[in-house]
Amino acid sequence: MTRAELTEKILAHKVLTGFTWSDVAEKVGKSKEWTACACMGQLSLSKEQAEAAGNAMGLNFSDDEMALLMSVPYRGSLDTQIPTDPLIYRFYEITQVFGMSIKSLIEEEFGDGIMSAIDFDMQIERIPDPKGDRCQVTLSGKFLPYKSY
Repeated sequence: MTRAELTEKILAHKVLTGFTWSDVAEKVGKSKEWTACACMGQLSLSKEQAEAAGNAMGLNFSDDEMALLMSVPYRGSLDTQIPTDPLIYRFYEITQVFGMSIKSLIEEEFGDGIMSAIDFDMQIERIPDPKGDRCQVTLSGKFLPYKSY
């Protein structure tokens, strides 16, 4: 089994059983965002976390599947340069349209550098709105200045 196949197995089981990432996160002891990323192959779990996740999802992982969950992942799961899934494409579009402004504002506030995707937090929340609920995505990464050498 490959890591991609294990992700497919987890997602198919999620559809069949209806568990939520919040349910699994509670048992794993991490945020729903971290837990979803780990279960979908973008982060690695400890043995205890993988066992807790399997129990919460109603899956009894084999030794090979446990090893895949615990392995350092190959990060980056998009197959094409420009994503075609509409939701993922919107993040690409946001970066295309607003990326230079975001970059300029970060540089104005912090200087020349980048936002870490390693020392990083993410929150996804539903915000009620009379015109239609809003999806609030908060990305928070440590600022890493470029060094002169």
